Amino acid sequence: MWDKRYLTDEFVYGKEPNGFLREASRELTPGRVLCLAEGEGRNAVFLAESGHEVTAVDASAVGLAKAQRLATERGVQITTEVADLSGYAIEIESWDTIVSIFCHVPQEIRIEIHRKVVAGLKSGGRFILEAYTPAQLELGTGGPPVRELMMSLAGLKLELAGLDFEHALETEREIIEGSLHTGRGAVVQIIARKPC
Repeated sequence: MWDKRYLTDEFVYGKEPNGFLREASRELTPGRVLCLAEGEGRNAVFLAESGHEVTAVDASAVGLAKAQRLATERGVQITTEVADLSGYAIEIESWDTIVSIFCHVPQEIRIEIHRKVVAGLKSGGRFILEAYTPAQLELGTGGPPVRELMMSLAGLKLELAGLDFEHALETEREIIEGSLHTGRGAVVQIIARKPC
C-alpha cells in the first residue's frame, strides 16, 4: 500500500517537516535521532539539517528512496532502514530523541513499539509524537479511516509509562502537509523525557 502511495514524483506529505516537530525540536541538542514510519523523509531531513545524526525507518522502500533524494537535494545525510515496525528492534538506551509523526499502526503493535521506545531512549532522551485522535474521523482531512488506529492522550500515558511528560495535549490545529494532510486536524501531541 505505502509503496504504491509514494510511487509518484509528488511528495504526498510535502517536503517540509511536521509543524509540531518543528516547534518541539527547538529544545533539542544535536544527537542521535530515530524517526519511526518516516515515509518520504521530510522530518528526518529537517532534523539532519539541524545537526542531528538521523536514522529513518519505514516499511516502504519507495518512500525511503525519496527520503534519500530529498536529503541529497538539501545537502545532508540520513541513514534509512526498510523495516516492518512490528518486528523492528530499537537499540536499548541508544537514542537521544525518537520521533513518531502520524505513525498509525494496530494497537498491539503500537503498544510494543512504545515499550521499545521507552527502553531505547538514553537517560534524558526525548520522545516526540503527533498522531490523530478518534475525533479526526469526523474531520476527514487525513489519517487512517478507522478508530482502532488512532491514539488518545490517556492511552499514550499508559503506553509510555516510565517517561516524564513535558507536553501532553489533545487539540485541533490546521495541518497543511502535502496533498494528503490538508485542513483542520484532531491530534494528540507528546513530548516526553526519560528520567536521568
